[in-house]
Amino acid sequence: MENKGFIRKTKQRKAILSVLRSTKIHPTADWIYEEVRKEVPNVSLGTIYRNLKILTEMGEVMELSYGSTYSRFDGNPDNHYHFVCEECGSIFDIDIDIAEKFETKVENKLGVKVTDHRMEFYGLCTECLKSKQESAAK
Repeated sequence: MENKGFIRKTKQRKAILSVLRSTKIHPTADWIYEEVRKEVPNVSLGTIYRNLKILTEMGEVMELSYGSTYSRFDGNPDNHYHFVCEECGSIFDIDIDIAEKFETKVENKLGVKVTDHRMEFYGLCTECLKSKQESAAK
């Protein structure tokens, strides 16, 4: 009997989820590939990309797309915010719970129904800011 809609948990998919859920760095597919290869040495980069797409579609991971250059992945699929450092490219989770109030304000203002949203903040992380301040002081 065929079970449409069921996506089996493969060894590769489990390894990808394990890698993503054990890091906070929001890695690229290439970084995930290198980490998964430690557990599944014969995995291909194509398999990583295919499974990341499936996991994103399943709602297990979040893809943070940055135009045509690259995507980063987040093992926390719940709606949350990110800070992106414009200097070093680091991405940090922001733990602020304003989603429901924000969506309600948008719905009331526009007369629409919001089903999801994405918001990111850009600037300099503490390390890059410190480095710039030290360079300016010289």
